[in-house]
Amino acid sequence: MNRELLEKLREARAQRQAVAVITELEGSTQTLIARGEEPSVKGLSEQVADAFRRDQSRTISLNDVEYFIHIHNPPLRMIVVGAVHMTQHLVPMAQATGYDVTIIDPRGAFATDERFPNVTLMAEWPDEVLPTLGIDHRACVLALTHDPKIDDPALSFALNSECFYIGALGSTRTHAARLERLKANGFDDEALACIHGPIGLNIGSRGPAEIAISILAEVTSVLRLGSAG
Repeated sequence: MNRELLEKLREARAQRQAVAVITELEGSTQTLIARGEEPSVKGLSEQVADAFRRDQSRTISLNDVEYFIHIHNPPLRMIVVGAVHMTQHLVPMAQATGYDVTIIDPRGAFATDERFPNVTLMAEWPDEVLPTLGIDHRACVLALTHDPKIDDPALSFALNSECFYIGALGSTRTHAARLERLKANGFDDEALACIHGPIGLNIGSRGPAEIAISILAEVTSVLRLGSAG
């Protein structure tokens, strides 16, 4: 990799920009493209997009020419609004699958180091702290407090961000009421359809630990497949 390309890669990483380095293996010609940018080689678009989505570098043969697609995605981030019991089960699983986890909860008695060791804790209101976190397409936002005063502002911010997944805890009835409140705040049906609620895949989960599994499963499905499968 030449110095100019290496400098562009370093800059992209510093700015949390997803990029890919495409190398023609026979001639060693290299190009760097950003996520969503069209590759100069026709026919690679779908493969590059899939590689970005799956965080999976790969070798592709196209018209008898081999290319190596090297994916450089920013780290995944999970923003959890609600230092609840379920979050205690969710955090270690999310960390094990590669997420940098941040927990936001203005209720200081819940967001403690004793309950959540080795996690970034913010005992502040979501609408105050979320704008400082740089939420991008590699982040997911989960609203788990069941308190509209805390969850609704977080969801409003998430709907205006690039995050790849938004989820909210609550029954079908609770979620319907939530959607009505958000609609009254100016969000249309298309935007509100981005919220996964009730949160988690329907796997018959019972108890906080199993619900946490269903949440992470749904987040993974959206990340890797583009939908809650």
